[in-house]
Amino acid sequence: MACSGGVDSVVLTHLCVKSGFKIILVHCNFNLRGKESDEDEQFVRRLANQFKVEVLVKSFDTKHYTQNHKGSIQMAARTLRYEWFAQLAAERKIDYILTAHHLDDSLETFLINLSRGTGIDGLSGIPAQNDKIVRPLIGFSRAEILQYAKNENFSWREDSSNMESKYLRNKIRLEIAPKLKELQPAFLKNFKQTQVHLEQTNSLIKNHINQVKENLFKEKNGVISIDIEALSALKPQKAYLYQLFKEYGFKEWDDVYGLLTAMSGKEIHSTTHRLVKDRTDLILSTKETKSRQTFLIEKDELKTTIPIPLTIEEVEIMEKGAPNVVFLDKEKLNYPLILRNWQKGDYFYPSGMKGKKKLSKFFKDEKVDVLSKEKQWLLCSGEHIVWVIGRRSDERYKVDDSTKNILKITCSV
Repeated sequence: MACSGGVDSVVLTHLCVKSGFKIILVHCNFNLRGKESDEDEQFVRRLANQFKVEVLVKSFDTKHYTQNHKGSIQMAARTLRYEWFAQLAAERKIDYILTAHHLDDSLETFLINLSRGTGIDGLSGIPAQNDKIVRPLIGFSRAEILQYAKNENFSWREDSSNMESKYLRNKIRLEIAPKLKELQPAFLKNFKQTQVHLEQTNSLIKNHINQVKENLFKEKNGVISIDIEALSALKPQKAYLYQLFKEYGFKEWDDVYGLLTAMSGKEIHSTTHRLVKDRTDLILSTKETKSRQTFLIEKDELKTTIPIPLTIEEVEIMEKGAPNVVFLDKEKLNYPLILRNWQKGDYFYPSGMKGKKKLSKFFKDEKVDVLSKEKQWLLCSGEHIVWVIGRRSDERYKVDDSTKNILKITCSV
């Protein structure tokens, strides 16, 4: 239970205790108001002692964090608070994180997001529950909570910074929201009903988008392929692109839109994901560090698991081939064998063909997508490619009539 010491969190604390919930009070001291911040902390400690519940307090150097991470003080405090809550929830196996947000907070968030040109997500206000975070007071106004606290003769702390209009949220709270309530006495009640309508509409949109994803997003080995022709047929196109890709962190929507008609190989990035144009598809994957490592296989090694699982054995006869198995003339190999990723300029002599072929051309002919190419491993003997693993072996190392020792290598992925 997040408790600042203000009237909202004090009321919620009393209600939780009265309801018999097993709670831990958590308090963030952001060290922004000197002595006043320390007195808030002491108040919460006394409240926990009064109810004989555990209390956890964390002190933050919020100003220093803001300087290093940019943004506003309020956003820094929010980030620090929820990161700590998430950490506690994981460590202590907490079921729920309760906060004392109320209807006026939701109105302020609505107006802030409205001023920033938000979509329907931002206009839906603060949800009553978001995963483990639960807001039991979100349906009640600040006035109702305050009146309840007075009726019950509760004590609480007043945050002096709430009266400073230099912050956008405070300016809305002190100057704009009161004017709206004056214009329409039932404003908050009507706003609450509007939030219900918006939330229901948003649910309809999410359900529809999930159905579209089921039809368009084809996942294989952690990589998602999306047919561009089918994606382009959705109207209004930009609205669909936003709804389909927003959860992957993309924000430059003109770039996402432009990818539909871009040259093959063009790609864009979010902080967590990568979207690549690959001929007729968009390929969506999580970002990974490109590997440029090489791994050695010594002559006496029979098995390797890094970077991929390979089993090596000598056999008497060559069986019918499979993509994940290769048969080689052992005497033609130079040890140690090398496992590495493919690189531009690589070429080999594909089995069953005369002459060499660039791997880039081989991949194009085989319709190998961009991400699969990057993850492709090669088995090499010196500078020569022996096996494009799982796809094609090299003609120069094939088993023939002169072969004395046959080497069978099996890839288990």
